[in-house]
Amino acid sequence: MARRKKIYEGKAKTLYEGPEPGTLVQYFKDDATAFNAEKRDVIEGKGVLNNRLSEYFMTGLQQIGVPTHFLKRINMREQLIRAVEIIPLEVIVRNYAAGSMAKRLGMEEGTPLPRPMVEFSYKNDDLGDPLVPEEYIISFGWASQQDLDDMVALALRVNDFLSGVMYAVGIKLVDFKIEIGRLYEGDFQRLIVADEISPDSCRLWDLETNERLDKDVFRRDLGNLADAYTEVARRLGVMPTNSAPLGKPTLIN
Repeated sequence: MARRKKIYEGKAKTLYEGPEPGTLVQYFKDDATAFNAEKRDVIEGKGVLNNRLSEYFMTGLQQIGVPTHFLKRINMREQLIRAVEIIPLEVIVRNYAAGSMAKRLGMEEGTPLPRPMVEFSYKNDDLGDPLVPEEYIISFGWASQQDLDDMVALALRVNDFLSGVMYAVGIKLVDFKIEIGRLYEGDFQRLIVADEISPDSCRLWDLETNERLDKDVFRRDLGNLADAYTEVARRLGVMPTNSAPLGKPTLIN
């Protein structure tokens, strides 16, 4: 597919004008960032892995009736997606205490939570994507109460699906975040899962060893990120079991 007009460029993906109205082309970059882009690398092959993994998860969600923006994978790095209005919130689902939650509450990482917990953060890198209560979200007009109810329901369905898929291949779904978009069809609006689902947006631990298989490998200097993501792809059957890691990190000066 010929490259089209650039619509938006983020830390890990670039969006281009799609071939038809209401579509976009989503390109997965090899850039890895952490701590609001204060730490940066280029991990060769990361974009290829995330493209394939996100395709796998989005397709699986659609098969169980969860609507997503995904239409088809175009090539190794690009997907055709529906154009949606992104709600300026990250929807976080936690099954175990980890990361900022563990630090905030003084909990040991890996502590099971009594039930899946859903949090919202305001999408603003300059502010560090702060957690926000529902009262803020409604008062500032980011989403209505009905939207919030629908977002929580979507997030919990995604959690059920991802937890089962990961458990079947020996991986613990610690937590994850998704973005939700508004899709307008005439006068009708519906909410759908957008952005991506990949090890960039999930915490994934080996069930037996608690080895990290997600972006914490990069955040905490725990090893090679390409190796971790390749292991996830291998277990899920997204890559042949005899495939070698797609690349080694290249530092940005």
